[in-house]
Amino acid sequence: MKYTTIPNTSIKVSKICLGTMTFGNQNTESEGHQQLDYAFTRGVNFIDTAELYPVPANAKTQGATSRIIGTWLKNSGKRDQVVIASKIAGPGDYTAHIRTTGFSPKAIEEAIDSELQRLQTDYIDLYQLHWPERDTNRFGIRDFKLDTQWVDNVNEVLRSLDTQIKAGKIRHVGLSNENSWGTMRYLQEAKQYNLPRMQTIQNAYSLINRVFEGDLAEVSMREHIGLLAYSPMAFGVLSGKYIKGTALSNARLKLFPRFSRYSSEASTEATKRYLKIAEDNNMTLAQMSLAFVNQQPFVTSNIIGATNLEQLKENIASIEVTLSDEVLQQINVVHQAIPNPAT
Repeated sequence: MKYTTIPNTSIKVSKICLGTMTFGNQNTESEGHQQLDYAFTRGVNFIDTAELYPVPANAKTQGATSRIIGTWLKNSGKRDQVVIASKIAGPGDYTAHIRTTGFSPKAIEEAIDSELQRLQTDYIDLYQLHWPERDTNRFGIRDFKLDTQWVDNVNEVLRSLDTQIKAGKIRHVGLSNENSWGTMRYLQEAKQYNLPRMQTIQNAYSLINRVFEGDLAEVSMREHIGLLAYSPMAFGVLSGKYIKGTALSNARLKLFPRFSRYSSEASTEATKRYLKIAEDNNMTLAQMSLAFVNQQPFVTSNIIGATNLEQLKENIASIEVTLSDEVLQQINVVHQAIPNPAT
C-alpha cells in the first residue's frame, strides 16, 4: 500500500480508501466485516462513510452503513489503527427523512452525536459537509443557476464545527460535492477568522468525469486541499462488465437503473475506447481506471467500493499498477475526443 497525509495534518492515510455505501443494502453486516478485514490486511487504513448511507437512501436503512462499521470497530479493536471519515447530509428532498434544517448549529451537533453512536467511537477523524446547503450544479447538473434564496452562513457553519472540534468529537473537516467558489469561500472565512480549515474535498472523479480538472484541481494544488475521489469506477461502468454483458443480476446499475449518470451513449462509447486501451496494454479496465486516479497529483485518496471480495481484491491491487506515459497519452486522446461524458 502507498500512503499520504491529509493535507495540513499529521494523519497518515492509505492512497486507497474503502468506500462503504453498499453496507446495509447490497452488502450484509457479515459481508461488510469481511471487506473491512480484507482491506485492513492489505494496508487500507482509511474508511469513508456518511450518515446518509447506504445508497439509495431511505428512512428504513439510513445509518446502517455506519452501524456496520461500528460493530466491526468494536469487535476488531482496531479503532486507533484506522482513520474514519463521515459526512453530514445537506438539505433536499433526498434527505428530508433525516432532517430539513441543513447545517444549523443544532443539526451539526445532533448529526455528529448520532454518528458517533452508530460508529461506537468517541471521535471522527474527518467530518465532511456532504454537499452545499445552497442549490448549485452538483450531481451531474451541467448548467449553473444562481440560488438567490441562500443566505451565506459559512462563518456560522465553521464556528459550529469548531465547537465540535474543541469538544473532541471530530478532528478535522472537509467538503464534498463542492465547487471552486464554495471551496474558496470556506478557505477565505477560515483564514480571516482563524476557524477550522477545510482539508479535503470529496468529489466525483474518473476517466469519464474529469470535471475536477477544470478549475478545482488548481484550487486543490495551490491551496493544499486534497481530493478524495469518489466513483472512480463510475458505478462499475469502468469495469467493462456492462459493455461485455458480464454484469451479474445484483450489479448496481441493474438493481438501481435510475443511477444513469454514467450510462449515457457518450459514456458508453468512451468506456469502449478505454477498454481497448487497457486490453492492448495487458490490464483490466478496472486496474487502468483506478491507477489513473491514483496517479493524479491532487488526489489524497481514491475511494473504492465493491460488492464482493473479488472486486475488492482487484480494486485494491490497482495501487501496484503504474500507467506509462504512452498509456496516459492514449487515455488523453480519448478524453479530448469525448471529454467528461458523465458529468
